[in-house]
Amino acid sequence: MLWLATIMALTIAIGFIDKGSLHLLLCDHHSAWADRMMPVLSDTCNWLPYVTAVALLLWRWQAGLLMSGSLILSTLIAQAIKHLVQAPRPLTWFAENMPHVTLPLTEGVRMNYYLSFPSGHTTTFFCLYFALCVIYTYYFAHISTRARNAIAQVVLFALAAVSSYSRLYLSQHFATDVLAGMVIGVVSVAIVAALFKVFTQKKQQNT
Repeated sequence: MLWLATIMALTIAIGFIDKGSLHLLLCDHHSAWADRMMPVLSDTCNWLPYVTAVALLLWRWQAGLLMSGSLILSTLIAQAIKHLVQAPRPLTWFAENMPHVTLPLTEGVRMNYYLSFPSGHTTTFFCLYFALCVIYTYYFAHISTRARNAIAQVVLFALAAVSSYSRLYLSQHFATDVLAGMVIGVVSVAIVAALFKVFTQKKQQNT
């Protein structure tokens, strides 16, 4: 369970390192190639989940509904918390609490100032990752080996993790925001998958 290990590691780091120092530790690794790659990874959140949901609907409508339902639920939860908490983004927080620190920013990236917690991008990335894991396990169990299943999960997790890290790298979010986004994304998929299972079982009993 890579996502669970990552959640535990982030929780420990957040518990032992102060907010500002942890953010600087995570974001201060800029390079020319990363400055080009990270905005692209971050921007995939604007189209990849929806393209995936449509593709799944055309392939297997049940898989498409699982993905769509998970994305809708996770987005509603994340946005509700964002507007309730109204947390400042790193650029605003550092200006108010550590004005002597200049954040390493990426040229050409439009910075946000509020609605930091939780990270909506991370929520979507991990919702997409976990939903695809569930769909893969269900629809390809008959041809998948333990090794293939492990490889698929590692690849999907790596894509979600690196894409989520882009939000830290670009100083759009704190580690706490990313941690909350991971939890919301995974839990949303688990809820929708459980509802699908109950619905399927009731439908089978009635036939």
